[in-house]
Amino acid sequence: MADIVTISGSPSVTSGTGIVLQYLSELAQKGGLETESFSVLDVPPEDLVLGNFQSPQLKAIEKSIKQAKAVIIGTPVYKAAYSGVLKSLLDLLPRDILTGKSILPIATGGTIAHLLSIDYALKPVLYAIGARNILNGIYFIDLQLQHNNGHDVTFDPEIEKRLIVSLNELIDEVKKDWYIKDLEKGELQIAGDTEGKGNKA
Repeated sequence: MADIVTISGSPSVTSGTGIVLQYLSELAQKGGLETESFSVLDVPPEDLVLGNFQSPQLKAIEKSIKQAKAVIIGTPVYKAAYSGVLKSLLDLLPRDILTGKSILPIATGGTIAHLLSIDYALKPVLYAIGARNILNGIYFIDLQLQHNNGHDVTFDPEIEKRLIVSLNELIDEVKKDWYIKDLEKGELQIAGDTEGKGNKA
């Protein structure tokens, strides 16, 4: 069971979005968390187009999201909005799928003109499927990431710093959730011990 699930909304096999999500996933693993990565490419196109809610690949993504504490969703920006294929995937997920989870949205675009695409396009649809704890998203332009077909990846120092800061915030949320659940278990144990003693009396 993964602590953090990443979802790439890019229809491209090698994309800036996928590279960023892989980078964040590897950093989270170094921090002691388990991660699992998915892409819109994991779901057959016909299932997305025809709205196949019973798609095995879709069910696998759904199961992992439900078990995770946090989700990182990345998308390229097309015409000031998230990718259409990501919308198709999100539309097939249960309306409450993101309830109780911390969400980190990531968007990549060609120009700074689409800086607000996360707030005005992506966040509303995430809210519609249950997200409430949505962290400040990160938007960056293609020039802030250099790579050779997915290899020799280099980030602009400023964007790399922002990615690390945002990931640390997400990890803090995950660990906070761990603490709360451990506390609840402890309280239940104490309550059980008290009841046991009362019965003996």
